[in-house]
Amino acid sequence: MSASKNGKIQRVIAFFHPYCNAGGGGERVLWCALRALQKKYPEAVYVVYTGDINVSGQQILEGAFRRFNIRLIHPVQFVFLRKRYLVEDSHYPRFTLLGQSLGSIFLGWEALMQYVPDVYIDSMGYAFTLPLFKYLGGCRVGSYVHYPTISTDMLSVVKNRNARFNNAGFITRNPFLSKVKLIYYYLFASIYGLVGSCSDVVMVNSSWTLNHILSLWKVGNCTSIVYPPCDVQTFLDIPLHEKKTKPGHLLVSIGQFRPEKNHPLQIRAFAKLLNKKVSESPSPRLVLIGGCRNKDDELRVNQLRRLCEDLKVQEDVEFKINIPFDELKKYLSEAVIGLHTMWNEHFGIGVVECMAAGTVILAHNSGGPKLDIVVPHEGEITGFLAESEEDYAETMAHILSLSAEKRLQIRKNARASVSRFSDQEFEASFLSSVEKLLE
Repeated sequence: MSASKNGKIQRVIAFFHPYCNAGGGGERVLWCALRALQKKYPEAVYVVYTGDINVSGQQILEGAFRRFNIRLIHPVQFVFLRKRYLVEDSHYPRFTLLGQSLGSIFLGWEALMQYVPDVYIDSMGYAFTLPLFKYLGGCRVGSYVHYPTISTDMLSVVKNRNARFNNAGFITRNPFLSKVKLIYYYLFASIYGLVGSCSDVVMVNSSWTLNHILSLWKVGNCTSIVYPPCDVQTFLDIPLHEKKTKPGHLLVSIGQFRPEKNHPLQIRAFAKLLNKKVSESPSPRLVLIGGCRNKDDELRVNQLRRLCEDLKVQEDVEFKINIPFDELKKYLSEAVIGLHTMWNEHFGIGVVECMAAGTVILAHNSGGPKLDIVVPHEGEITGFLAESEEDYAETMAHILSLSAEKRLQIRKNARASVSRFSDQEFEASFLSSVEKLLE
């Protein structure tokens, strides 16, 4: 349903992003995508469906500038949705995937009833909204997939009865419950594949996500990798030589306080590092930087603080929540190690930012960091990968034991390798992919 202005028909392009004020990597994709489209199609009307009802549209835009240094050149209309609680994981203690997906249909219906666009882009992974907008709204639909709602890795976790944040211990210990959950996952994967295949254009953020989406959605002819935009340029003015404003080496972690980011692993590994009595005085310090989206995230931070107290490292660990971009940059400029612990992270914008800023990255040996980011550059090492607490503690100790010259070489390699993840590269790839929706 196009808008009309001065007698001219204007195309309406809408993004479905219920947490657009969250301040994570997914939100950076949203704002960069909008900025790229506004440059190329300035005459279009831009709409964002959001559930951030406690802030104004102007506050959301100011937040995007404060956190990501992104300012849009044309206005955006925000459509505020009141049923976002239907996609909160806390709403569904059991059958969470199914509950959130069905909830997203109702949330999508609320969005569609308020504004019918010409082009609909799901930029947050709510694939169950796609058929709604395509067949009831008559829209051309596209998806930017950060992380498949279900993956073959999740199926294997249940099949092998491994305990994870999304696979409770009482299920892994019970063969019958594991079997039931496996059947549920397979059925869900089939439906997920069906709704995802409605997309006219599919963009994925990494090789890992590509492999899973190709096997689930089976629409290879309209699927492509569009690496997410990382503000590489902004970090290039940080000097590569090590800078200390306080005694002791600084370790920094960047990532929203969500369960899958596995901050407890960072804290436990850091405690082990301190117990190893690294030959350095004073002790290293760990700063956890991230965004809190809701009360669940705030509760999680309190649990992490308690874990620090239990491990007696509370004096050496700091939490920095929803901090402005300049402060984030300051911490990165002082850090020696950038820490990342999420298993099968779909991409890892925080990992790229750490590398661009000149930290020595220590990331999880899986997903995007393993396949796309922490890979050799011109045959030279760009960082380190680990999996277990012991791995992380040993590798941190190893990095801190390297000479400053050796660390400097790794920093240089890492910084040179991440130019392929710049805003400019993202804009070119994104516009090339969505062209089909705008023909």
